[in-house]
Amino acid sequence: MKFSSEKVAQYLKQHPQFFDEYADMLADIYVPHPRGGKVIPISERQIVTLRDKNHILQDKLRKLIKFGEENDTISEKMHRLAILLLTSTHLNDFLHELNSNLRDNFSVPHVALRLWNVTGDGLEPSKFVTTNADTHAISNSLLHPYCGPQLVDEIKGWFGESAAHLRSFSMIPLRTKQTIGLLVLGSEELQRFYPEMGTLYLKRLGELVSTAITRYVLIERDEKSIGRT
Repeated sequence: MKFSSEKVAQYLKQHPQFFDEYADMLADIYVPHPRGGKVIPISERQIVTLRDKNHILQDKLRKLIKFGEENDTISEKMHRLAILLLTSTHLNDFLHELNSNLRDNFSVPHVALRLWNVTGDGLEPSKFVTTNADTHAISNSLLHPYCGPQLVDEIKGWFGESAAHLRSFSMIPLRTKQTIGLLVLGSEELQRFYPEMGTLYLKRLGELVSTAITRYVLIERDEKSIGRT
């Protein structure tokens, strides 16, 4: 009677005492080497399997360590940005420092920002260039930051002459109780902002910037009110 490989394997799993009863026979069993070229004792085959599993585990561990180090680096950069939010005294100063911070600490060379539903004295006019209803609709529709190669022409035009050289973008909606603007990051690298990338830190960036803008607007309103009294 011929037994299938599956039945033999099932029998051995259900009767582990077989290996005790035929221990001497196991020493005489040779199997093909997994990488070909020769046969090896079954005991050596087990060692090869364990080594392969160990290499896989080591690779996974290296990747986890790398991801952990990358997250630590990004967290440190976000911490510096949070400090920036606390130390800037006016909204215009913050917006200038934000550009520098994203360029120098996050290596994002191209940043565009537009605001609406925000008012304040002395704010930089370029941040309030009229944006159309389509742009507002896009920003309102973003539940998470967008990453990818596509931008509508109006938003892409915010980058001026540099737009022709940019290949990937991230659109980050700025929200408090309502949408107050859109922060867009651009890169010449196609894989800098790609659709499958995680957006947790980009979302946190948007929350920090939105909160800071609202805070500065309220501070400037309070200062203006105090000056009138």
